[in-house]
Amino acid sequence: MKWRDYIVVDEKILRGKPIIKGTRLSVEFILGLLSEGWSEEEILKNYPQLTKEGMRAIFQYLKEYTSEEILLPL
Repeated sequence: MKWRDYIVVDEKILRGKPIIKGTRLSVEFILGLLSEGWSEEEILKNYPQLTKEGMRAIFQYLKEYTSEEILLPL
């Protein structure tokens, strides 16, 4: 899967936050729902413009951006 087929950045939409293509749903928003305990099924039911592929793209996007070695001070 190529996450770039599903996630875009447009400075005119949500101040350039990464969003699911064709929606105003940001990656940050979907991750927030997941962190609050929403299931994938609940998210897809409540946001029908989002697809399972779009959900998977979010995780591919995160994998790519967190796989870079970054040292953070403790």
